[in-house]
Amino acid sequence: MSAPELLTIGRISVDLYAEQQGPMSEVTTFAKSIGGTSTNVAVATARLGHRAAIVTKVGDDAFGRDVINALEKRFGVDTTWVGTDPNLATPLAFAELDPVEEPNIIFYRQPAAPDMQLVPADVATAPVNDAKIVWVPASRFSADPSRSTVTEFLNRRNRKAHTVFDLDWRPHFWASEAEATSWIAPLLSKFSIVIGNRDEVRIACGTDDPHEAADRLLEHGLDAAIVKMGGDGVLVALPDGTRTAIKPFPVDVVCGLGAGDAFGGAFCHGLLSGWPIVECVRWGNAAGAIVAGRLMCADDMPYENEIQSFLDQREPSSDH
Repeated sequence: MSAPELLTIGRISVDLYAEQQGPMSEVTTFAKSIGGTSTNVAVATARLGHRAAIVTKVGDDAFGRDVINALEKRFGVDTTWVGTDPNLATPLAFAELDPVEEPNIIFYRQPAAPDMQLVPADVATAPVNDAKIVWVPASRFSADPSRSTVTEFLNRRNRKAHTVFDLDWRPHFWASEAEATSWIAPLLSKFSIVIGNRDEVRIACGTDDPHEAADRLLEHGLDAAIVKMGGDGVLVALPDGTRTAIKPFPVDVVCGLGAGDAFGGAFCHGLLSGWPIVECVRWGNAAGAIVAGRLMCADDMPYENEIQSFLDQREPSSDH
């Protein structure tokens, strides 16, 4: 079997999306899928025609078996490195569409989640140096044993391009922003590309000003710093001083979850296709807009023809 082109490491869960808007007290039905940042990025990249694998753990239960079956049968994601914890339950995540633009995620990961229990044996055979892209979200460093295991995993990778740090701020995983900063900031030098929104870069490098944050991130020797600016688009900053703002695509939002992961999958598609990084981000923006107009994450990730058609209907969107 060929090595995966994309190898992600991190969170996995069964996701339940409220089918009614408003607080949970008004919700009567849910749509079931699978999710977690690393899971969704792997699914999105596989849907665009690439070999994708995830390193994670599920529980030894019906939900864990459901997750593995979905990855293999519905989404075509390699589960070779999906382990099973004999004691902990597969996590659940409920999406409360209140508001739809920024849904509240209600996590069930008590007393701990299997995906945070990765130990060296779980990643020993993972092709960390053969994968063309390794994608790691920041939540992996919020606690041990995941923190030390993934750090050593990155040491093996030795910052080979493309090693992507998804700053992925999830307050649920951290005691405080200060604690998150203390662990995230020193790790920046282990990656070749860093992606985050204004809040996430503030936690990583101390400022939410996109240009200043990009400068601080690039000081760590990155190949690119990518700062998501909400309605102002996405800033792409390169070491040669090039700064490009990619405009967003307006969309009527159905559910704000998953747009960032769709961005990640399309971004990886561009990297694997050898495109300039600005074009990778433009495709990422388009994929994110498509998924923001849909309810679910993994099941609603777009195909290549959908992204191309979306882009063909719009004017070129780069500001230099």
